[in-house]
Amino acid sequence: MSQVQEAHWNRRDFPEAAREMLQNSQTRKNVQHATNIIQAKRNKVVAEMPDWEDLREAGAQIRAHTLRHLDHYLTQFEENCTRAGGHVHWASDAEEARRIILELVEQQQAREVIKIKTMTSEEIGLNAHLEAHGIQPIETDLAELIIQMGKDRPSHFVVPALHVNRAQVRELFQQEMHLPEIGDRPEDLATAARTYLREKYLRIKVAVSGGNFLIADTGGMCIVESEGNGRMCLTLPDVLISVVGIEKVIPSYRDLEVFLQTLPRSATGERMNPYNSTWCGVHPGDGPKEFHIVLLDNGRSPILADKEARQTLQCIRCAACLNVCPVYHQTGGHAYESVYAGPIGAILTPQLQSMQEGRSLPYASSLCGACYEVCPVKINIPEVLIHLRGKVVRQDQATFSGKLSLWNIGMQAAAFLFADAGRLAMAEHMGQIGQKPLVSKNGFIEWMPLMLSGWTQTRDLKAMPAQSFRDWWAKERMYPSNGKRPHAG
Repeated sequence: MSQVQEAHWNRRDFPEAAREMLQNSQTRKNVQHATNIIQAKRNKVVAEMPDWEDLREAGAQIRAHTLRHLDHYLTQFEENCTRAGGHVHWASDAEEARRIILELVEQQQAREVIKIKTMTSEEIGLNAHLEAHGIQPIETDLAELIIQMGKDRPSHFVVPALHVNRAQVRELFQQEMHLPEIGDRPEDLATAARTYLREKYLRIKVAVSGGNFLIADTGGMCIVESEGNGRMCLTLPDVLISVVGIEKVIPSYRDLEVFLQTLPRSATGERMNPYNSTWCGVHPGDGPKEFHIVLLDNGRSPILADKEARQTLQCIRCAACLNVCPVYHQTGGHAYESVYAGPIGAILTPQLQSMQEGRSLPYASSLCGACYEVCPVKINIPEVLIHLRGKVVRQDQATFSGKLSLWNIGMQAAAFLFADAGRLAMAEHMGQIGQKPLVSKNGFIEWMPLMLSGWTQTRDLKAMPAQSFRDWWAKERMYPSNGKRPHAG
C-alpha cells in the first residue's frame, strides 16, 4: 500500500474510534437529525410504489447476474466505449489508477481539475496525490466542497457533510470565501457556493468524475445527482476522466429503468434524481473532446471470487443502510475510519483491504437486519458480516498470538462448557456463587473486574437467578407442583 493510501485509510479499530465520536454530542445530533429526515422521506416515496419489492428483486437479479458474468460485460463495455470514441484504461490497484489519472491531467498541462463527487477517487486517495504533484482538485458538489474547505472527511455516501450543521457551514464560508456578511439561510449558502464555482466551471478544462452505472451494450455511462454541478462538469470541460469500480457495469440501457426508480428513493427520498446524465463516447461540438474511463479493481476481484461475500459488490451506493443503522446513528461515519461507512462499509472496507485492515468493522453491528430490509438490491449484509467474522476468527486462530489471546481462550472455554450439559450446569452453579460480591441491591451487576469490565462500562448485567432453568425443569420433573409427574413421552 502506498504512502498516499496509507494516509487515507486510518488504522484505529472501530471501538476506539467510536468511543471518541460518542463524546461529540454535536456531531451525533447532526447525524441523527439528518438521517431521520432522509429515512422519513424514503419511507414515504417507497410506500407509493406497489411494486417496490418487485423492483428490489429485479435490481438484485440484475446485479447478481452481472457479477457472475462480469468478465463478459466489462469486455463488451470496453469494446462499445472504444468504438464510440472513449478511451478505456484498466487499473489493478489504487497506485495504478492514480498514475493513469495524473498522466492524463499532465498531458493537458492542467494545474487544476474540477471534480464531481466520487467515492472511488476518495478510495484511491486521488486528491492528495494530485496535490502532491502540484495539481489542485476542486470539489463541486456542495457537501464535498464543505468537506474540502474544512479539511474534513466525508461521513456519508450521499451527504458527505451530513455531520456539519448550517451554522458551521456559514462560519466556514465566511473564512474560506472571505464573505463576512453571508447569511445563514440555505439559499445564502447555496448562492455563495454557486458564485464561487461558476468561475471554475467556465475556466478549468479537465474534469474528474465517478460513475453510477456503466452500460455494457452501449459503452455508455450514467451519473445521477441533485445539484447540477455534475452536468456542468460533464459538459463544459475539454477532457473528462472517470474512475469507476469494475462492479458498476450493468448489461443494458434498459436495466437503468429499475435503478433510476430505486436509487433516488433509497438515497435521498426523491422520486427521481433532478439530473440524470448518460453519455457514450465523444461527439463533435457536444461535451468533452476527450473521454477517458479508468476501470478500477483495487481488491474487487478477490471479493468476486468469494461466493458468500460476492453480494457486497451489488451495492449501488444509495446509503439507505447507513440511514437506518442504529450503530451509525450513534457514531456517525468517521468512526469507521474508512471512505465507506455504515453497514456496507463494515463489509466492503475489510474485503478491499484483504482482511488486513478494518478487521473490527464486521463486529460494528447489532445484526438487527434493518440494513437488509431497506437495501434496494437486497444485499444480505448481516449474512456477510457473520461470514467475515468467521474469517477474522480463523485468521487469528492461525497465529500463535491469536491462539493465546484472551478472546480466543474465552471462546474456546465457552465452546468446551456448552458442549456438555454437565459442564454447563457446573459453570452455572459456579457463576451463581462467584457473582455474589458483585450483585447490587437492585439485582444487577454494575461492575466487573479485569477483562470483564468492558461489559459493565456502558451497561448493567442482570444477575444470574438463584435457580437455573435446568434446575427448575429437573425439580418439576421429579416433584411437580401440581402433584402430577410429566408423561414420559
